[in-house]
Amino acid sequence: MFSRVAFFVSLLCAVTYVCAHGFVQEIDIDSPASKNSGYQPYIDPYLNPAPQRIVRKIPGNGPVTDLSLIDVQCNGYTDGGFTTAPAPIFATVAAGSQVHLNWTAWPDSHMGPMITYMARAPSDITKWSPGTSAVWFKVAESGKTSDGKWAATDLLTASNSIYTFSIPKNLKAGQYIIRHEIIALHAAYTYPGAQVYPSCIQVQVTGSGTALPTSFVSFPGAYTASTPGIVYDAYTNTSAYPIPGPAVWTGGN
Repeated sequence: MFSRVAFFVSLLCAVTYVCAHGFVQEIDIDSPASKNSGYQPYIDPYLNPAPQRIVRKIPGNGPVTDLSLIDVQCNGYTDGGFTTAPAPIFATVAAGSQVHLNWTAWPDSHMGPMITYMARAPSDITKWSPGTSAVWFKVAESGKTSDGKWAATDLLTASNSIYTFSIPKNLKAGQYIIRHEIIALHAAYTYPGAQVYPSCIQVQVTGSGTALPTSFVSFPGAYTASTPGIVYDAYTNTSAYPIPGPAVWTGGN
């Protein structure tokens, strides 16, 4: 069944270009070692029983452009009646470990930053949604290098579509959502224009760390039309790119 659906999706991609954008298709964790499939929006809804994923469901590979919508948090399509929801399982990751996020093929034209946040769940992560609460803290970011290379697509392509970040080594153990995104800037010369592609991954962080951040942002809320880096002409602006959002929290790393 899976192979037939996968073949259909591949054919659909080739004929209709539904795969012209992208999403996180696999999550590989160094410690303890595990490989975890992402949510497959063109396959999973058609499988019975539904696959158990650690990534919250997404409507497809398209972007969110209205930054005032809850869609910008973990992906969604409010206008189409699609709302994301907690995933049924989570992965385990040791504080300080690297996490490798494998994106589907990313279009060369969609340049922009790659940003990663986390949010600590106050209860069972398979049932918890943050809503509009300010619970998110940034743990990694990559924008434009001094020689003009973008995290997406230049650096992502050079790393075989794999983006790697580390869980802060002193982060207190517990359950967390990892919110990872690309913000594509090819149409960001006005608002709305920037395209946000978020994915939310559920993990159990282990370790003896005791550090927690004290400053948080919300989604929606962290980005608006006036946030530096949201309206940006990537074709004519040769200056340094201001990555949207707060400073990265390292937790004493």
